[in-house]
Amino acid sequence: MALSISHWSRLYGDALGSATLKQEMHDFIVEEQLGFEPSGEGEHIFLWLEKTNLNTAFVAESLARFSKLHLRDITYAGRKDKFALTRQWFGVHIANKKEPNWDEFELQGAKILQVTRNDRKLRVGVLKSNKFELILRNLTSTSKDDAEFDIPALEQRLALIKYRGAPNYYGSQRFGEIRLTSKDIEPVTATARLLQGGNLALAEKLIDGESIRNRNKRSMAISALRSWLFNEVIHQRIVQQSFHQPLLGDAMQLSGSNSFFVFEDEAEYANIIKRLAEFDINITAPLWGDGKLHSTATSRALELSCVTQFPDIIQTLNSLGLKQERRAIRIFPQEFTWQIEDNNLKMQFSLPAGCFATSIVRELVDV
Repeated sequence: MALSISHWSRLYGDALGSATLKQEMHDFIVEEQLGFEPSGEGEHIFLWLEKTNLNTAFVAESLARFSKLHLRDITYAGRKDKFALTRQWFGVHIANKKEPNWDEFELQGAKILQVTRNDRKLRVGVLKSNKFELILRNLTSTSKDDAEFDIPALEQRLALIKYRGAPNYYGSQRFGEIRLTSKDIEPVTATARLLQGGNLALAEKLIDGESIRNRNKRSMAISALRSWLFNEVIHQRIVQQSFHQPLLGDAMQLSGSNSFFVFEDEAEYANIIKRLAEFDINITAPLWGDGKLHSTATSRALELSCVTQFPDIIQTLNSLGLKQERRAIRIFPQEFTWQIEDNNLKMQFSLPAGCFATSIVRELVDV
């Protein structure tokens, strides 16, 4: 089974051309928004850290070594891109141990900007949102006659995203390359190397019942497999022209909340349309796991027709102890502004935690 990531449909039509993303590290800036202020006291040290060309897990390991603590005592709210300039919080559970001099922490590409304390542990998922600043350079038309890039069409596409949202696809980073070694997986097959995305290569091994010894890579493989199936459902809703169109039985998520309700009363159709247009609610798709599929009626039939094409994936996810969850199929960038100058596009926006800026970019151009 080759798990492709290239066929998922765009919502607003083909890419308008191509551009270069991350030509420079400052072309992709991400800043966490916790949604609360650290209390300034307590046994948990919070570090506001800027990093470039480093992944979050590696920084956590470096902080553990420097502070002479177990890795489990170093926490963060979310992972951030490696090939970007990112600012995020790390939590250090120091308890009664001596606090190190953070001015002496040295890691190329990392800089501690602020040190404070909090009375509670920093946990995965407590993020409210992430703020992005992106620059797409060298906007290039795909036209064979070397026409100039269609700026009016780009402005129109940006406006559509601002006012109607974009598909909440998991971005290509979720499926990205991982270097396979004999310590990680046995045996390493030619099939694994051919699959698109290193995490999906490892996910294929999970499906085949093979062991992944590295705990972090195993976690990434599981996430990639679950995310891939979620993206497939979004793809099908776009293909069947039901991305913006509610279906009877859709599980509707309340904006800014993990709570949802099921749309089961046809008499409420006009009200549901209105609430979707106002971004008060969002249609969801399943994050697959064991347990009851929350959608019903027409929506349930669509979801099952999609996921049952991949029985091995369903069986694997069920066996891993994952439970059925829901995720909105649409993202709505907040505070979305842009500037186009010298054939470059600069964008600023915020997205809820767990959403990918590259899914906004994908609706515009190929990178």
